Amino acid sequence: MSNAVRRHHQSAYLLLTLSSLLWASNWIVGRGLSGEIPPMALTFFRWLCAIVMLAPFAWPRVRRDWPRIRAHWRILLVMGSVGVGVHNALAYLGLNYTTATNGVILNSFIPVMIVTFSWAFLGERLSRIQLCGVLVSFIGVMTILSHGSLAALAGFKLNAGDLFIVVSMALWSAYSILLRRRPAGIDTLAFLFVIAVIGDCCVLPLYVGETLLGHPMRWTLQNAGAIAVLALFSSIFAYIFWNRGVAEVGASVAGLFMNLMPVFGVILAWVFLDERLAAFHIAGIGLILAGIFITSRHAVIIAPAGAEH
Repeated sequence: MSNAVRRHHQSAYLLLTLSSLLWASNWIVGRGLSGEIPPMALTFFRWLCAIVMLAPFAWPRVRRDWPRIRAHWRILLVMGSVGVGVHNALAYLGLNYTTATNGVILNSFIPVMIVTFSWAFLGERLSRIQLCGVLVSFIGVMTILSHGSLAALAGFKLNAGDLFIVVSMALWSAYSILLRRRPAGIDTLAFLFVIAVIGDCCVLPLYVGETLLGHPMRWTLQNAGAIAVLALFSSIFAYIFWNRGVAEVGASVAGLFMNLMPVFGVILAWVFLDERLAAFHIAGIGLILAGIFITSRHAVIIAPAGAEH
């Protein structure tokens, strides 16, 4: 592997790690707001706020790249609907009926889903040693989330909220592999702006229906601030980082970094909430990092994407 390609891979791993950190925070905030902001309202206004933030920077690039955007409107329509609109709406809806712990457990199945979808639809395959890395990392996730107890893991049960999250995770996995089909020549910010607009348009009728059914958005300074923070970090920065990381190393390897979410959740809770850091946390974090190292170390080289404007 050349030094240039190695640097690109290392940069991609950093971006994927930051994405997981931002999305770990998103799940915590989303669960905390589940009684304050209805799920469709949270999804709609989070992305509406992100669109407003992006517009001054993205709109000139959208106008410049419009011929390419118009030529590839079908794939952009699918990616915006799946990766922004329906995926986020189902995740927040599920968090109204299940715990954040269950949500993170189910989120840990994303790497398996991505590997399966990549094999089925793109013909991508991981080597045996990479699959071992996926397994090691997955065991680490289960170690953390079960508190090192097989009895606790055996007692895990699905409810309606969990099923919503399972579908949401499947849609996110589909979006991740679709990034390999992202149209060339469309700027990063222009691409994110377009799929954000498409996704928010998909959520709009759901938000209107939710309001008409007696669940209106309650505006407070705290709720508005939370939406703005989610828009900037979990919508704009996290998506840019993730899209770039997947372009560099592929969906199968990138998906493994989603297992860092429970790691960051544990560490953030220890630092900011004064929750106890137990031995099973340390063991699980070690296994997750070992699995990521094994899989990324033996990743198939993907040529660095061209420079973006």
